[in-house]
Amino acid sequence: MKLIKNTEIKKKIIEDSGFKSQFSFDPVSDTELFSAEAGEYIITEGVRPQYLYYMCSGRAKLYMTLSNGKIALIDFFTAPCFIGEMELLTDTGEVRAVQAIEKCMCLALPLKRYRERLLKDSCFLLNLCRLLGNKNCRNIISFTRNQAFPLANRLASFILLTEEDGIYHEKHTLTAEYLGISYRHLLFVLADFTDKGYLAKDKRRYVICNRAALEKLAGEIK
Repeated sequence: MKLIKNTEIKKKIIEDSGFKSQFSFDPVSDTELFSAEAGEYIITEGVRPQYLYYMCSGRAKLYMTLSNGKIALIDFFTAPCFIGEMELLTDTGEVRAVQAIEKCMCLALPLKRYRERLLKDSCFLLNLCRLLGNKNCRNIISFTRNQAFPLANRLASFILLTEEDGIYHEKHTLTAEYLGISYRHLLFVLADFTDKGYLAKDKRRYVICNRAALEKLAGEIK
């Protein structure tokens, strides 16, 4: 991640993002601004973060490495949201990786200096409870959709969620596990999307050729 030292840019992002309204105190004097390019880590797996991040723009994904060496996608984050809140709430437990899908701008408060104050701030804790509640509801809805809707709809939604500048390049194994399907079933539907002109295969990635068709399929999931 890159530290942005331009105070005017930081000031504007703080004002536009509603960052200050997340707390009962003014955190601006100790707030840093970081940018993460697509593919960069906001939080590295196994390394406790030094900051509580507030992602103001961009998308990111949360994943973990299993004991057998496989990597499992867990969740996706869309700004605005906190990142690193679980590490704030507990000093124990494994740290999961958070990786930028596209360029992300993150405001950051140093945990060493603010941990105790944050844990006693009723305004922040209320906002954090709302965030965690929304995440839980989203995960329940995602699980329900995985049981109820055809793969074509779910895959279209997943492609739009993870694409970067019109390019879809998630590993098939990760996608199959996240969607709860077989590797072969995934390849079959991707081939169907390619035959229909929704996607065009380019080596190990896919170019989105008909976004409207994918959006229509994704939009059928209610």
